[in-house]
Amino acid sequence: MRKHSLSLAVTGLIFCICSCKNNSAPETAKGLSLQNIDSSVKPGDDFFMYANGKWYDTATILPTESRAGARLEMDFITKAHIKNILEEAASAKNETGSIEQKVGDFFTSIMDTVKIEKLGYDPIKPLLQKVDAITDVNGMLQFIANENTEGTTLVLGQYVGADEKNSTKNIAVYVQSGIGLPDRDYYFKQDAATMQVVAAYKNYLFTLCKLTGDDSAAAMQKVNTVYDIEKQLAASHRTNVETRDPQANYNKMAVADLDKQMPVFGWKKMLGYLHVKTDSVNVAQPAYYKKLDELLKTIPLANWKTYLRVHCIEENTDALSSAFVNASFNYGGRVLEGQKQLKPRWEIAYAVIDTYMGEALGQLYVKKYFTPEAKQKILDLVNNLQKAFEMRINKLDWMSDSTKQIAIAKLHAFTKKIGYPDKWKDYSKVTITPDNFMGNYISCAKNAYDFQLSKIDQPVDRTEWGMTPPTNNAYNNPTFNEIVFPAGILQFPMFDVGSDDAMNYGAIGMVIGHEMTHAFDDQGAQYDKDGNLKNWWKKEDYDKFKAKGEQVIKLYNGFTVLDTMHINGRLTQGENTADIGGIAIAYEAFKLTKEGQDTTRIQGFTPDQRFFLSFAQSWRKKIKDEAMRQQVNTDPHSPGMYRIIGPLMNFTPFYTAFNVKPGDKMYRPEAERIHIW
Repeated sequence: MRKHSLSLAVTGLIFCICSCKNNSAPETAKGLSLQNIDSSVKPGDDFFMYANGKWYDTATILPTESRAGARLEMDFITKAHIKNILEEAASAKNETGSIEQKVGDFFTSIMDTVKIEKLGYDPIKPLLQKVDAITDVNGMLQFIANENTEGTTLVLGQYVGADEKNSTKNIAVYVQSGIGLPDRDYYFKQDAATMQVVAAYKNYLFTLCKLTGDDSAAAMQKVNTVYDIEKQLAASHRTNVETRDPQANYNKMAVADLDKQMPVFGWKKMLGYLHVKTDSVNVAQPAYYKKLDELLKTIPLANWKTYLRVHCIEENTDALSSAFVNASFNYGGRVLEGQKQLKPRWEIAYAVIDTYMGEALGQLYVKKYFTPEAKQKILDLVNNLQKAFEMRINKLDWMSDSTKQIAIAKLHAFTKKIGYPDKWKDYSKVTITPDNFMGNYISCAKNAYDFQLSKIDQPVDRTEWGMTPPTNNAYNNPTFNEIVFPAGILQFPMFDVGSDDAMNYGAIGMVIGHEMTHAFDDQGAQYDKDGNLKNWWKKEDYDKFKAKGEQVIKLYNGFTVLDTMHINGRLTQGENTADIGGIAIAYEAFKLTKEGQDTTRIQGFTPDQRFFLSFAQSWRKKIKDEAMRQQVNTDPHSPGMYRIIGPLMNFTPFYTAFNVKPGDKMYRPEAERIHIW
C-alpha cells in the first residue's frame, strides 16, 4: 500500500489567502492582507518579509503540521469540504454500487479504528505467510509481481504513459526503486542531519519488526539486512539531478534483449507474472535493474525474504493498528517533517480515498464546490496569458524568427484542462464494504493496476488527468503538451470570480504562467508541440537558451536557506525557470486588462503594486527546519521565500513599482537580470 500517514507534505503550488473568511464580503474578494505587511522592511531589500513579515513573526505552526502559510490555509478550506462530503456519504442510505456508496463505505472502513485496533497486524499476516513460503528466486519474483498488481510496491517501479518519442501510443515504463529513505544520497552522506534521519529510519524498521513478533536481537539483524540491500540498490540509482534528463531516461528496449542482459531477473518471465503483454518497454534507469539482476545472484534468498517481509509491513502500516501508524509517524512525521502530532484519522482516510478513488470523490466535490462561472473565468485568464506569452516570444532578442514560430506553434497547441475531467474513471469493478479496510484497498489497487495494464501499447487518451479534482495544485505534462488546473486550486482565496484583476493575475495568473513556462523550461523545451522528445531548436538558439539556464542555476545556488545549506540550483532549475517566466507572463497579461492599464489605488496601492503583493502573499510560508532540510535535499521546487525573491530580482517592472534602487539587497543591474521568456 502506498503510504498515507500524511506525515509527508505534498509539494506543490502555494497560494494566496486574504484575511477575511466570508466569501460573500466585498473586502474578502478584493483585499490584500494589509495586516501581514511589514512596512519597516524596505521592499527592495526583502519583498517576502515586506509583504508577509508581520504574519511571519506571529504565525504558529500547528502541532499536526510541518509548516504554516497560504497553501495550508487553503488546504484547510478544501479539507473541510471533503470532510463534509465523506461524512455525508458514510451516513446516507446510498444505492449499492453508486460512487456515494463506495466512497462512504470506504471512509467508514478506514474510520472503524475499534476493529482495526483489534485486528493488530492480522490484515497482512497472509502476505507475510506468502513471504515465508518462498523457496527460490523464481518464487520470489512471482511474489513481487503479484503484490505489485495488488498495491504493495516491492522492488519494481512501474507505470504506463505516453512513449516520449511516439506520444500517440502508450508504453510500460520501469524506473529505479527499492529504497526506503527519501533519496539515494541519504545512504552515502555523513553529515549529522542525514545520520539522524538514517538512525530514525532504522529505528522505524526495528519497531515494525518488534511489533510483528521479533525479539530485539532478531529485529536488529533484520534491520541491518534490509538496510544493506537498500544501500546496494541505492548505489545504482541516478541522482535526483540526473533523473531530470529526459533523454537519459528514454531507453526503449526489446524485451528479448533485456532478457539476455538480465537473465536472473528474466524480463520476459517477470512481465508475464505482471500480466504485461508487450515486446518492448522503456527502462528509464537501466543501471538499477542490472544491479537488481546481480543482487538476485549474490544476496542469499533468506536475506531477500527478510527485505520483502519488512517492506510488506512498512508499505501497509496505515491499514494496521495504531502502534504501526504511530511508528510510521514517528519517523516520517516527527523526524522528516518536524510535526509534533499525528493528523486526525479522517485525514488519513481522505488521502487513501483520494489516491484510489479520487475521481469518484472528485465527482462529489465538484458538484458542490466548483461553478461553471469559475471555470469560464479561469479559461479567460488562461487564454489571456497565452496571448501574452506569444507577445513575449515575439519580442525575444535572443531567439531567431524561425525558432520563434515553432515555439508559438507549440504554445497554441496547448490542451487546457480546467476543474475536472470530461470523462470520469470507471470504478464499477471496485468492491467496497464498510467493514474491510484492507480488502477495500486491494480491490481499488487491482482496479487501478488493471486500468494501467489496459493502456499498454494502446493509443494515448489525452482526456486522462494526473491529479484529482480537489487537489490544490496544477501541472504541465510535456508528452500531452497540456496545462492542468484542478478545481481544488480554483477557489477563494487563490482565485475568486469577484476579486480584482491585480489579485487574480498576481496569484492564479502567476500559477498559469508558471505551468505554461514548464513547456519551455530545461526539460519541457526538449518536447515538440505534439509531446514528442524531439529537437525543434536551431543550434545557436538552443545554445543561448542553455546559457540562460546556467544563469538561473548560478543565481539559486547562491541562496542559503538553512545554516550553510544552499538551494540546489540544478535540481530546481526547471521550477525556477517557470517561476521567472510565470511572473513575467502573468504581468504581461495583466497589463492587457483595463485595471492593468489604470493607476487607481486600492487599499493605498497601485494596480502594479497590488499585483506583486498578491503574488508575494500567495507564496508566504513558515516551515520547520526538518521539513526545509528534506525539501532542499529532494524537492525540485525552491523554498517559498525564494520563489518570490528570485523572480522579482530579475523583473524590471517590480523595480519600477516599488522604486528599487542600487544598494537595495534585491537589486541587480539591468545587464545581470535574467530574461528567458
